Amino acid sequence: MSIAIENPASCEGRSVIRFLLAKKLKLMEIYRLLCEVYRLNVMNESSIRKWCIPFKNSRTNVRYEEKSGRPRIVTDELVAKVDEEIRENRRFTIMELFA
Repeated sequence: MSIAIENPASCEGRSVIRFLLAKKLKLMEIYRLLCEVYRLNVMNESSIRKWCIPFKNSRTNVRYEEKSGRPRIVTDELVAKVDEEIRENRRFTIMELFA
């Protein structure tokens, strides 16, 4: 009987999936082995399937890639402005803040 891994690293399961795919194991075999070792900390079957597809298509990176999208708009200036407004008037509304 194997010992359960209690606190796996975030990319550890993806590394194992990539390795087992290279050994030509099927999705359900991979899922069964991950359940056996990680028990309650195992990712669900759909997540395993999601990672199998790019690994089968030659992806080598097991970490999440930075997603493109809306840029972050929180700046030090905005934080200072909100802090100042809160200190002056604790009952202000969001609409008043940006007016």
